Amino acid sequence: MKIKTYCFTILTILLLNSFAFAAPPKDTVTVNADEVRRLGTAINYIKKLYVNPTTDKQLFSGAISGMLKNLDPHSAYLDIDTLKQLMDYAKGKFAGIGIEITQEKGLIKVVSPIDDTPAKKAGIKAGDYIIAVNDKSLINKPLDEATKLMRGKKGTKVTLTVVNKQDKKPRKLTIKRAIINIQSVKGKILEPGYAYIRISQFQDKTDKKLIAKIKELRKKSGGNLHGLVLDLRNNPGGLLDSAAKVADVFLDSQKLGTNKRIVYTKGRTKASHKQEVATKGDILNDARLIVLINRGSASGSEIVAGALQDYKRAVVMGERSFGKGSVQTIFPIDGKTGIKLTTSLYYTPKGREIQAEGIKPDIVVQDLKFQKPNEESIIFWEIRETDLPKYIKNGSKEDKHIKQKRIQTLKIKDYQLYEALRLLKSLHLLQQRKDA
Repeated sequence: MKIKTYCFTILTILLLNSFAFAAPPKDTVTVNADEVRRLGTAINYIKKLYVNPTTDKQLFSGAISGMLKNLDPHSAYLDIDTLKQLMDYAKGKFAGIGIEITQEKGLIKVVSPIDDTPAKKAGIKAGDYIIAVNDKSLINKPLDEATKLMRGKKGTKVTLTVVNKQDKKPRKLTIKRAIINIQSVKGKILEPGYAYIRISQFQDKTDKKLIAKIKELRKKSGGNLHGLVLDLRNNPGGLLDSAAKVADVFLDSQKLGTNKRIVYTKGRTKASHKQEVATKGDILNDARLIVLINRGSASGSEIVAGALQDYKRAVVMGERSFGKGSVQTIFPIDGKTGIKLTTSLYYTPKGREIQAEGIKPDIVVQDLKFQKPNEESIIFWEIRETDLPKYIKNGSKEDKHIKQKRIQTLKIKDYQLYEALRLLKSLHLLQQRKDA
């Protein structure tokens, strides 16, 4: 059976669009007999003397879970419930609040909220720490236990106690769980000739959806695009090969020289040594490309940003990414349960290791917030003819002042995207003058 690999962060609901089990290794390994006896002795004590009765299933499941937890934050035991959640997600929807988490020094840290989910709407942000669920402390709580406390049926509510480095005190957020349908690709025209596309996760057909969206936006823009902003902020990853295919959409193998790799992985076995390579064609035909990332961009997002940065195909803007550079493979145990095991690390085309380092943007742009002018400051506004009621238009297709107001609205709503659009327009203008 074909092994399918994933690059994702630990999630409250594991983010897989589909999955396949990898066949167990054919060769066996030797285990130290003394260590096996130690385990057996411990189980014997527990079964005979623990204050409450225990079962073999409980003890051995706990042993497997403990072994995996001791390896790294991303290896995990997959019990029956977790596997069911994976199957539900493979169908395109799942129940939850829509949040990705990891563990950091005994604290539950938010990698990112998923777009258009209860968590996002409630104000959960990348970098938040969840310190309690329904007033039950999560400090030093195992990640899977914290996850179970946040799960629940559609329509039920959960109260999270959340704190951020910028908060003066913890804030309590009550969130209603919902069925979460994930639309991985969205897009719009920012201005004629300049498009915006957001990828929230890397799923099986994300690359095809991306190509279709670019064609749609190009048509809306009169058949030509001068530039594109690709937004990977708060994208936690997904399928590794899907992320590579997304990068390939913008990379023309004929222009990359001898090294045509998009990403490659290395582990202990030959099976873990893989690479994804670019193919012919660039859908933008060398039009300018800017990739937006932040600290919630992980795994697959870092693959895309790293490859496009290495080949100088895109300008990467925003904040340093999360730094999740490991690949997990799912192995079956008994047909009902399995394990998710870190089997390799991945590298950018130039050999940069992403693990615990992340992608550093070419241009750092913080997520600044601009306030709308208040009533007291209105007297300082610059009053122009177009601010007067019933002003006479100048006959042009679009009033420049109205266009400027729209740009200022973008600045207030999303400063990083505002800066990306400004850079795209500047790069296009420079190219025009160079070609003149």
